[in-house]
Amino acid sequence: MSLTIPITIICLSLLALIFAVMIYFVAQKFKIFEDPRIDEVQAALPAANCGGCGFAGCRNFAEALVKAETFEGLNCPVGGGSVMGEIAKILGKEAPVVDPMVAVLKCNGSPEFRPHT
Repeated sequence: MSLTIPITIICLSLLALIFAVMIYFVAQKFKIFEDPRIDEVQAALPAANCGGCGFAGCRNFAEALVKAETFEGLNCPVGGGSVMGEIAKILGKEAPVVDPMVAVLKCNGSPEFRPHT
């Protein structure tokens, strides 16, 4: 009886076990900790990913909110004060009251009505 097949199976199994252990330890060494509050804040945001807050999307804005000491200069224009209040509860901070921003056309839509200065 030939021992080639059983020896091959045993060698490959041992090799796979060694690689699995190596991958486990490398994964533990390079594990990245992410604050779980980021996911909670992102779930509270409207998920418009509009960039109106000045960040690339809601995930980046949520990360900035969690890392920030205060909410000064951070506002979600889509969600408004109610969303920022909910996020403040999640993070245990105080949200400043910010008036909603509205676009105003001073030219009434055509060049002949624009102010000449």
